[in-house]
Amino acid sequence: MPAARGGTLTKGKTLMRKLQLLAAPALALGMIAASAAGASAATETHSFQTELKEVNGSGATGTVMVSIKGDQATVTEKVSGLAKTFDGKPYPHVQHAHITTDTQGTCPTMADDKNGDGVISTTEGMPSYGMIGTTLSTSGDTSDKAALDLAVGGMGDSFTYERTFTMNAKTIKAIKAGNGTVVVHGLDPATLSAEGAKAKSDLDPKLPLAATSPALCGTLTAGQMDMPNGNPETGGGNTAGMDNGMIALGGGLVLVAAGAGVYMVRRRQGEQN
Repeated sequence: MPAARGGTLTKGKTLMRKLQLLAAPALALGMIAASAAGASAATETHSFQTELKEVNGSGATGTVMVSIKGDQATVTEKVSGLAKTFDGKPYPHVQHAHITTDTQGTCPTMADDKNGDGVISTTEGMPSYGMIGTTLSTSGDTSDKAALDLAVGGMGDSFTYERTFTMNAKTIKAIKAGNGTVVVHGLDPATLSAEGAKAKSDLDPKLPLAATSPALCGTLTAGQMDMPNGNPETGGGNTAGMDNGMIALGGGLVLVAAGAGVYMVRRRQGEQN
């Protein structure tokens, strides 16, 4: 009987060693899968879009698409029907991604014209679309410090804007939460009331009210599909996420099996004792 017991213990130790050798690569495989999943999330591209609608009776239209990967944003925009000239030159239309923090970003209506001059000013519209998160400048600074820099606004009645830049975390967070709104500013004074046409800007008294008041607005919403970075999908579908999941699942199952085997060996040893 002692010999049999010794043989059982020897077999048990041998099995445990084999299970330990099996569990080690499985654990490493699981760690690799988790790392791959994290890397995939970091390179995922999120897409947002909006149809720009007229504000203050501007008669303008437009569309905007925003693609975000990490802290990099690509903004593509096309607008038409805006005020064409200002002092004989192409009209400079400053534009921004406005953000809210505690409410859904929306566009203002004439009910927001609090002073009754027939024009929704930028500050009158702020309860709807919030503060400036990012300036959609054609070059240089994209912070709120460039908000009124007419030299980097879109020019003329129609223009296409496309730029890739580093977007601040606050704006990215708001856009992903549905609280990002694109606003294009600049109205034709001839279309405003007499009071509105002669009024000074509520943001910069050196400028007319028309120059800084909103002309177009649209709240960004998530696109139909957020694509991970890498090869495009084919007829078979994108399997990257599935592969990572299967690797992690396989590693987990092996670890479970190994744990169960160790438990059985120890139980057998206990019964022999």
